Amino acid sequence: MKKLLPILLASLAALATNSFAADESAIVPSARIDLFNGKDFTGWTFFMRNNADPKATWSVADGLIKCTGKPTGYIRTEKDYRDYKLTAEWRFVKIAPKEDNGGILVHMQMPDKLWPPCIQCQGKHDAVGDLFMMGGAESKEHQGKDANTALPKKGESAEKPVGKWNTCELVCSGNAVKIFVNGKLMNETTESTVTSGKIGFQCEGAQFEVRKVFIEPLKP
Repeated sequence: MKKLLPILLASLAALATNSFAADESAIVPSARIDLFNGKDFTGWTFFMRNNADPKATWSVADGLIKCTGKPTGYIRTEKDYRDYKLTAEWRFVKIAPKEDNGGILVHMQMPDKLWPPCIQCQGKHDAVGDLFMMGGAESKEHQGKDANTALPKKGESAEKPVGKWNTCELVCSGNAVKIFVNGKLMNETTESTVTSGKIGFQCEGAQFEVRKVFIEPLKP
């Protein structure tokens, strides 16, 4: 027993390190909440590498959020949310080798950094629907993998061609997340160590636009 005690304590310490308490003050939607008002960045804030000016990367025009793809960073909600269905309608504007990446982030933990603990629906061209556990976040299916190893999407890509609108839906229920791309279930994970937090979009190379971002209550 004495020999097993250090191993047990080490295991408990590792679990505690990767666990993030659910925020009971996080908003659980009782009706649809539009996170983007189509006019400006009310309700959003930015974090950019090397404190770069976000205005050079992010803008709103013609009712769309526009991202240039550079430099690396993200936009996120000011408020925390949990137990919701997120819908985001977005499209690639332009891609090129090493300029084809982005992502949708949920359950983002503070403080802001690259990258905070969260769950990412991969937004890389031809890989939309891969799932990343970022910044020390973990889940049952990802256990034993490093942060740069994704849970691969299920089957062939459901992504539409560049310039066409995609719809990504992330169903966040307790410690589980399901990802749908254009109506097709592409990924899911359970027993996640993050269950609430900010919602965001990652800027990592690709030029893209977003026209709708909203959350709704989970279906009974």
